[in-house]
Amino acid sequence: MKKLSNPALIVVVLTLAFASAARAQATRTWVSGVGDDANPCSRTAPCKTFAGAISKTAPGGEIDALDDGGFGAVTITKSITIEGGGHTAGVLAALTNGININAGSGDTIALRNLDINGAGTGLIGINIISAKAVHIDNCQIYGFKSGTGRAIHDGATVNTNTVFVNDSYIRDNLGGIGITGSASSLRAFIRNCRIQNNGFGVLGSNTSSVTLQSSILTGNTGDAFKVDVSATGVVVGSLFTNNLSGVIVSGAAGVFMADATIINNSTGVSGNIVTFGNNNVRNNAGGNTLAASVGQQ
Repeated sequence: MKKLSNPALIVVVLTLAFASAARAQATRTWVSGVGDDANPCSRTAPCKTFAGAISKTAPGGEIDALDDGGFGAVTITKSITIEGGGHTAGVLAALTNGININAGSGDTIALRNLDINGAGTGLIGINIISAKAVHIDNCQIYGFKSGTGRAIHDGATVNTNTVFVNDSYIRDNLGGIGITGSASSLRAFIRNCRIQNNGFGVLGSNTSSVTLQSSILTGNTGDAFKVDVSATGVVVGSLFTNNLSGVIVSGAAGVFMADATIINNSTGVSGNIVTFGNNNVRNNAGGNTLAASVGQQ
């Protein structure tokens, strides 16, 4: 067999090789309950699992569910969107994490319309190790009751990130949403969520900043919303009822609170809370008194 000696021919061969590799990853791939991970993950030949599709999806691309199905746990290492659409796009994660995110410091991940079930023995529903931003929209996360036992856990230690949780249902976990990593100034924005029947509801720790807006926190057996160490919290227009505690602040942490209703908890409020004087805190077994309100600066 003759060796390739023509430089131009070598360039052509390498170019074709790189082009073939590029075609192996599509910007949009598909999964189906009746798919096969040996498929190219096209619309007419979908994959079976998110893990099978992600290796065939280009950075910045999207994985879409064609129909109802259980699409398995997945680890994300690049910018990507996983979209369940109008289907039951399930991630069953007994004895493990549902979705691990260990992407680059410039990567953005979006998770939409997913049903993430820990089956009572799962560890963490969405485990954030590293990313620039994580968007979690219209997801249901439940049944994570072993080990750390959290629906959403941001434990980043190096890269600061921002987590957005919108229109989601967080229920029946040991813990709800924990933004507790030691990376500098982790941020979370939680809007229009139902956070029910967990241990704690929302926890911000270290130097994180957690904003909660227009959400309902009820039936949690621990603190519904807590910040500690040097974290900061903002609570706007939310309801806290029938929890062990409503809004709790400890250490050097602090919370700004407006238009919140905190009622029928064992403890209503405690700690360094700056209120703008339009909250409804009453009928708790203890902790019904807020500090003097301040004018908005």
